[in-house]
Amino acid sequence: MRSMRVACACAVVAASAVGASIAGAHPGQQHGLDTGHLAGNGAWGELELVSKLRLTDEPEQVADVAVDPKGEYAYLAHWGEEDCAANAETGGVNDPDAGAWVVDIRDPSQPKKVSFIAHSQDSRPGEGMHVLHVSTRSFNGNMLAMNNEQCGKNGRGGISLYDVSNPAKPTKLSEHFGDRGQTDTNDTHSAFVWDAGEKAYAVMTDNFESTDVDILDITNPKRPRLISEMDVNALTRALGDRVSQSDIGLGDSSLHDMIVKNVPRSSVGLAGQGNVWVLLLSYWDGGYVLFNIDNPANPVYIDDTDYDQFDPQMLAEGKSVFPEGNGHQAEFTADNRFFIGTDEDFSPYGAQFQITSGLNAGTYPAGHFGWTKIIPPGTEVTGETVFGGFGCPDDRASIPSAAATGKDVIVFERGPVEHPAAGSAACFFSEKVESAQLAGYDLVLIANHHSGSDGGFEGDAQFCGGQGHAFTNTIPAICIGHRAMHLLFNKAASYDYSATGSEPAIGAIGESMKVSTTFDGWGYVHLFDSVTRANLGTYAIPEAHKESHAQGYGDLTVHEVATDPVDSERAYLSYYSGGMRVLDVSQNGLAEVGGYLAENGSNFWGVEAYRRDGHTYVLGSDRDYGLFVFRNHKGGH
Repeated sequence: MRSMRVACACAVVAASAVGASIAGAHPGQQHGLDTGHLAGNGAWGELELVSKLRLTDEPEQVADVAVDPKGEYAYLAHWGEEDCAANAETGGVNDPDAGAWVVDIRDPSQPKKVSFIAHSQDSRPGEGMHVLHVSTRSFNGNMLAMNNEQCGKNGRGGISLYDVSNPAKPTKLSEHFGDRGQTDTNDTHSAFVWDAGEKAYAVMTDNFESTDVDILDITNPKRPRLISEMDVNALTRALGDRVSQSDIGLGDSSLHDMIVKNVPRSSVGLAGQGNVWVLLLSYWDGGYVLFNIDNPANPVYIDDTDYDQFDPQMLAEGKSVFPEGNGHQAEFTADNRFFIGTDEDFSPYGAQFQITSGLNAGTYPAGHFGWTKIIPPGTEVTGETVFGGFGCPDDRASIPSAAATGKDVIVFERGPVEHPAAGSAACFFSEKVESAQLAGYDLVLIANHHSGSDGGFEGDAQFCGGQGHAFTNTIPAICIGHRAMHLLFNKAASYDYSATGSEPAIGAIGESMKVSTTFDGWGYVHLFDSVTRANLGTYAIPEAHKESHAQGYGDLTVHEVATDPVDSERAYLSYYSGGMRVLDVSQNGLAEVGGYLAENGSNFWGVEAYRRDGHTYVLGSDRDYGLFVFRNHKGGH
């Protein structure tokens, strides 16, 4: 029989929060409402709003922003409709496909949309927008790189390259190049391109493999070729310097973002004269990792950062909790003395997960999906488990219903990735949660897959990913490690899909479990010394580590950083519902000196800084609106 129980030590919390949705905590609920966002008063301090350009009337359609080397044109990723089938696949004017808007910003006070680059069917860009001038024997002009992630059955991954020397008439050079998996090019979450002189290269995230750092030679952009790929976990483990920190719960080390910069060797602590090409990887729980990439076919490890034992922002609030990790994106300052990293954390709650029956009873690492219904602190949720496979839309016919099993908690596995018998492609975490709801369950546990577990070296690593499609959420979701999934069903932990009977069978009944939560704040910003990799300080908006703002104010995590191209003491942040922020950067740490927050709420994804006419301009991409153009007035106004 079904026996899920919710016990709360505080009756007031139970009454107000157990049944509450987190609609207000998702950025699509912001603009135009009186709740669900931080109220603002426009620009303050050093930041001045110059202009803005609406590109969409639909929420959450705008993703990353890029700017060309001369600061004349901006390129904004169009995420496309949540349901790929709703996209016209034609790049229409009023409801364009996924792709990129091209905006003329030569007059920053009057930005104008001049063209649109439509993506291929069922593929969308997001984080990997980058424009630079490339001059090789095969190409001379401005090149735009865009990442590709699948959102439907006809989707393909890799990167797409465009000649944008004439921004009004972009020309496709190549598309969907990258590492190939079982069926087609693997999904790419982010990408970065650089011109090394005689040759040009692209580095990209491989979403599907443990060798998740892929490097392409794009000297001839019409014929990119893969020249190297790295498994950073395996590489650093062999060197005796693992990037993961499992002792404080940071085991999910994987590539999210990257930059490449040519810097003096001494600025990153390397001996010798001259410069070095440095690849700076944002490696999630592995922190920030540096490689010498003078030879892109054979990168050489330099060092990586470490997270403090306790979250410094929460420690300042008098609470000792482990850090979240989540190294998301980073940039060097103009003088290369420092680099600044942003940790993206969409869930202000950490989870405590226990198996409460059987031989494997005990506590195991877990996380709480922040975009699902919240299990509030002071509440314990208990229940009995059943295994449901991968839980993707194509699998729904095989998922046993709660009515049939009499259980209340279903367990799905992340992916499928690299599974030889998988009947469908990997799907969004949100699709798994929706599958659990449709089958009638009250709680879903999503276990990490083999790749996310680093082949067993990080069996307790868990990953609470973002929401990938639109649906009405009604139940909580918890992420757990692959080892815990096996132990729930009284199986020895296995990381080999080919081993017969290693995975629980669909419909298998597992042990009982218990989940509770603790407030641990949103994502924040780090300042690192480029030579020593020491963490010199952190920054977060004041509301990000107040439990009173855990729900109902939008996403209060940082997203991206752009450092000033000439002023080594300034950096700019896109902070989702926290708006745009300007930071003073020094040996003493990070301090806010300006920002922007709209009266009816902001939702900034991307940020880029560039110089034009003696001023530093800052571009921000608001997910629900379009392009914002700011100017820095150092010293206030």
